[in-house]
Amino acid sequence: MVQIIDKKVNLEYALGHHLHCMIAQVPNRIRRAEKGFAVMEPDRQWEAVRSILDLVAGGEGNLKKLHFLMLPETHVPVVRFDEMLRIIDGTFRPNSVTMFGVEHVSLKAYREMLERFREDNAEAIELVDRDIDSGDVLEMPVNWCCVAVKEATGKLRVFLEAKSHPFHGEEFLDKFHDLYRGRHFYLFRSRPSCFNFMVLICLDYLYRDLYSSNIRQIIDHANQLYFSTRQTLDTIFVVQCNPKPEHRAYRDVLSGFYGEYLEDTPGVRETVTVFGNTSDETRIEDAPEDRGFGCSSVVINRRHRLARVQLSEFSTDDFGGAPVCRLRFGTGTRLYYFNLPLHHELDPRTTRVPLKVHTIMRPSPDGGWVRVSGDEMVAEFEIGQEG
Repeated sequence: MVQIIDKKVNLEYALGHHLHCMIAQVPNRIRRAEKGFAVMEPDRQWEAVRSILDLVAGGEGNLKKLHFLMLPETHVPVVRFDEMLRIIDGTFRPNSVTMFGVEHVSLKAYREMLERFREDNAEAIELVDRDIDSGDVLEMPVNWCCVAVKEATGKLRVFLEAKSHPFHGEEFLDKFHDLYRGRHFYLFRSRPSCFNFMVLICLDYLYRDLYSSNIRQIIDHANQLYFSTRQTLDTIFVVQCNPKPEHRAYRDVLSGFYGEYLEDTPGVRETVTVFGNTSDETRIEDAPEDRGFGCSSVVINRRHRLARVQLSEFSTDDFGGAPVCRLRFGTGTRLYYFNLPLHHELDPRTTRVPLKVHTIMRPSPDGGWVRVSGDEMVAEFEIGQEG
């Protein structure tokens, strides 16, 4: 089981106002390497990342209100890691959180990176050191992500996590090519705004069984938070590069998470789950091209109401009968900018929709981004209202 580590961060959000998130559903192009997977064209991929960072830093329109930026797992070339942090530190606004997956490195390199940011990762270092002391594991590949928090004071804090559960392409008979399994998740507790969130990498979200799993750990920890402080886990961000975003296992997890299979779960009842995936232009050396990628989504409790919409760029559903409302995006290369619903349930008499898509952007020929107009979002079915 992974350990959940509470971290207090200084983020000042206006109480009672919704927050804003952007999912960068952009392509990954990676190949198998000596240490896990490597970015095929790091300069080209970095140019795409930089265009998104410049857009956010520019803050045109209501992008000045952006609080959370998500990029996919295994997306930022490791040689650009420091430059990524410099741009965030130098150009992003205070009270912003940037989540991005980084190209695979060896456990030795990951441990060195944790040491660089020891002030924010001391507990994680202890957990990694236990694994290092237990055997010859320093050359194992690590799939990791960074959570860069620019606090209200302008101070940049850097938190690192390693993926805790590999998919089949990251497991081998040869142990030294097997993916290292991370030992910790961070639960970020924002002060003074009392907004609590977590960041996971892809399949960490899955159950192994109903009684002993990482997601069960999260539910129990959030329940303890609720019973001791009356606060809840507000949002889980899941960064992905997943060719099967509609897998039945995800639906089963969400049904258990929101449907109270075993007991009452007030700590996560109003949690918003944000899945940020790569686009359908993603290419992975071992994955057949016809399987496709894409379909980022936002999931909330079924007690929140979402209008029934089926457009070319996004749609809403209940994920095949799960006890949830889901906003499901398309498969193309896009930037999705939307608000995170408030934690409380709406008055059942209101027609107000708790989740709104503010902007969708697609790549432009000059390497930038342009808005997708309303005329481009063709309705495929009649738009209605859920009861």
